[in-house]
Amino acid sequence: MRRAVLVSVLVFVAAGCGRNTSPEAARKLAQLSAVEGCTDVEKSIRAQLIEEMETQLDQNLQSVLTGAQCYRYFGYEDSVNAANQGYSAAPPSAAPDSTSAKEYSTTNNQVAGVDEADMLKNDAEYLYVLGEGKLNIIRAWPAPQAHVVSRTPITGEPKKLFVEKGRAVVLSSLTSGDASRGGWYGRECTYGYDCNFTGDGKPLLVSVFDLSDLANPRLIRETRFSGSLLASRRIGDAVHVVVTAPQAVRPTYATWPEGLQWSCGPVDSFEKALQIQGAFAALRAENRAKLEALTIADFFPSVMDTRHEASGDVVEADLLAGCRNFYASKVTDGASFLSVGSFDLTRSERMNVTTVLGRPGAVYASADSLYVTARHEYRGGDWYYDAPEQGAEASTVHRFAFVDGPATAYQGTGIVKGRVLNQFAMDEHDGFFRLATTTGHVPSPDVHSTVTVLQQGPKGLETVGLLDKLAPTEDIRSVRFEGKRAFIVTFKKTDPLFVIDLADPKAPVIAGELKIPGFSTYMHMLDDTHLLAMGLDAEDHGSFAYFQGVLLQIFDVSDPKNPAMTARYVIGTRGSSSEALTNHLAFNYFAPKKLLAVPMTVCEDSGGGGSYGQKLTFGGLMLFDIDVTSGIGYRGGVPHAAPAESQGACNTWWTNAHSQVKRSVFMDDYVFSVAEDLVQVAPLSRLATPIVSLPLE
Repeated sequence: MRRAVLVSVLVFVAAGCGRNTSPEAARKLAQLSAVEGCTDVEKSIRAQLIEEMETQLDQNLQSVLTGAQCYRYFGYEDSVNAANQGYSAAPPSAAPDSTSAKEYSTTNNQVAGVDEADMLKNDAEYLYVLGEGKLNIIRAWPAPQAHVVSRTPITGEPKKLFVEKGRAVVLSSLTSGDASRGGWYGRECTYGYDCNFTGDGKPLLVSVFDLSDLANPRLIRETRFSGSLLASRRIGDAVHVVVTAPQAVRPTYATWPEGLQWSCGPVDSFEKALQIQGAFAALRAENRAKLEALTIADFFPSVMDTRHEASGDVVEADLLAGCRNFYASKVTDGASFLSVGSFDLTRSERMNVTTVLGRPGAVYASADSLYVTARHEYRGGDWYYDAPEQGAEASTVHRFAFVDGPATAYQGTGIVKGRVLNQFAMDEHDGFFRLATTTGHVPSPDVHSTVTVLQQGPKGLETVGLLDKLAPTEDIRSVRFEGKRAFIVTFKKTDPLFVIDLADPKAPVIAGELKIPGFSTYMHMLDDTHLLAMGLDAEDHGSFAYFQGVLLQIFDVSDPKNPAMTARYVIGTRGSSSEALTNHLAFNYFAPKKLLAVPMTVCEDSGGGGSYGQKLTFGGLMLFDIDVTSGIGYRGGVPHAAPAESQGACNTWWTNAHSQVKRSVFMDDYVFSVAEDLVQVAPLSRLATPIVSLPLE
């Protein structure tokens, strides 16, 4: 059985590479190679820091000499933190008897058999919910007798978990004081439109609990990472945690020579130019001496693993000692680290960790491979392409294959133009890796999208198929790959749904297109010929459009050349929101009942255009009957918030979608509505009157 994966990503810094590269040369340079030991790691990081520093000084010197910006000539010093670049399957079913539900929903994973960590897991009898700082185990069946079995406090802020084989793996964020290293902060990115995949910036704690006694979960393992959680997957018994960490100590150095005085325009004398060049050269030497004095201890991340065994604790103080399983490329990518820890949750064995010197990115996993892409934009200097204006954005893709161990084998690297939106813009099928990317940003007239097909070859991931210049002036809002097809929604004023034919992966083509108002942020396959989409309605205003209420749609794609919208339902007005808009784990389509459950905050009384709704009319879980023939019908809602409780809830920007309810679970004829502080149980026949309310205390 394939049990483990160790993965990473690397995108080299375009500005300051010091190389004028073609796409093929850039891909070759970005290939990862094993690092022999910590001495090589130290040398590599130091070289990257020096190159970054020298690139910054070169850019500043050039701006002074050419008059690109005003400068000061004598008497000015600016010390900066130069290295901080601001990167801006379901649990097994219980036997169907009187103590368990016969039918129940589970996590809405992207790929069958590849489980994604979430705040909620369940089986036919129990809910495992992270809320109020605890692991709450709820006996959910029979539903009318649902009750809390145990509440186990979790160190840090519990975010996500897996439950399998009588084990719970809880992933928590720590404050900087909870870990030996850390303290860089960001925000978690789920949708990807206006954020990057860098984790929440807080150190990660992985806690494993033995659930043999559900009333008293027993902590059996703790692993502390100085980096933050980027993504995680479970395949069988193997858990894979992708962690990104900054350099532990950021060196501070001046990027302008001391004594530079303010002046505007180009340098007007040869003597002054020589003096300025000399000042920059002296600063370069001074900074270089500081960086060369750094040692591995100054910037190394840490991973500490503690296994609580019957014979006593087994502690491995630093799993990164000796720089085992380290990889790097020949290009500069900043002095940050990306590590992946993999372990079998049923065994007490040493965790495998692989680390790459490089940036984080969006993660996609199939049953056989794990891919990570990272975005980069051209900002001067050398670049992947000979003509940067033709490809000002690019992403590097690294592939790692799952092998026994648990371990992974690095397979190769590819480069594609543009940036992926999120994990759904990537897919592996029949040995090909497909990506949908966007170059540029609305409202630029140069915005367009690209579908690229990569295949593993002797030189790494090689581009074998390309569909470029898709949807000019629009950007991607959602993607869904399904077998030999891809469905892509782009947007500026209207919602073009493109059907992409990938039957010949080396020659992808547009099979059909449909334009309608609004856009979708998530698409779900109802069956082989129908899509259920969730997004936002839009109001056309000539050269642009305002987003409006939450939009549900059904598309018939049985004829790829003529996709058709067969059902449309708008919820509320501008400012209405749902966590499911930007996080697929909150979207719960339950095929046995043909029911959709989504968290909702519904706002009404909008004046249209850019006016937000003034009145909150519902906060809770909404259910819809979904049928490819009869369309979309509102079944009812499980209330959580009274209107008076949510001042300001209607002033929600579309990419910051949120709602009080976070998740839901179907069990036979009942639905469980899960918020961070409360679980409500309601019969499908009487949704408005929950029969059980369980506070998460």
